[in-house]
Amino acid sequence: MSSDQKALEQEALESLDSMSAVPKLQGPIGRLIGWVDTCFLTLSVLALVAIAATVLLQVSSRLFLPFSIAWTEELSRYLFIYMVALSVGVVMRQHRNISVELFHHMLGPRMKAAFQALICLMIGVFAFLVLPYAWQYAQNGTWQTSPTLRVPMLYIFFSTVVTFALLLVYSVLGCLEGIIAMCRSSASREQEL
Repeated sequence: MSSDQKALEQEALESLDSMSAVPKLQGPIGRLIGWVDTCFLTLSVLALVAIAATVLLQVSSRLFLPFSIAWTEELSRYLFIYMVALSVGVVMRQHRNISVELFHHMLGPRMKAAFQALICLMIGVFAFLVLPYAWQYAQNGTWQTSPTLRVPMLYIFFSTVVTFALLLVYSVLGCLEGIIAMCRSSASREQEL
C-alpha cells in the first residue's frame, strides 16, 4: 500500500471517527500488539462462524429431523459470550465501542490524546476494581455444570475474567498511547516556536 493510499485511508477513518487521530504505538511493540489484536479478532470471528453453524444446525434439526437438538441453543449462547469477551479489548483500541461524540471533532490533536488517556484511565480503574470480583464469580462455577453440554460452568463464568483482564490491558495501552501522543504534540509545538 502506498503512502498516498495510507494517507487517504487515515483521512477517511478520521472523518468517521475523530478519536482515530491519536496515533497507535509503532515499531516492534506496535507490531506485537497488532499481532495480538489479530489473534483476538480471529478467535472472535471463529466464535461468530461457530454461532452461525450452531444456529443453522438447530434450525435444520427442527425442520428436517423428528427431534430437535437440545445443546445447540446453549452452545450458541456460550460462543456469543466468548465472542464478546475476546473482542472487547480490540474494539476499545480501535474506538469501535459505543460512545457519544458530541465534541470530539472540535478538539485539537493534543486534547484528543488527553481525552483518550482520561477515558482509558477510567476504564482501566474500573476493570482493575472489578477483576477480583470477576474471579470470585468465575469460581462459583467450579461446582456447577451446564444443563445440556455438561461443561463445568467455571469455563463459562471465566469469560468475565477474560473481559475485564483484556479491558485492563487495553486501557493501559490506550492510556500510554494518549500520553505519548500528548508529549509528542507538545514537543512538536516547542520545536515550531
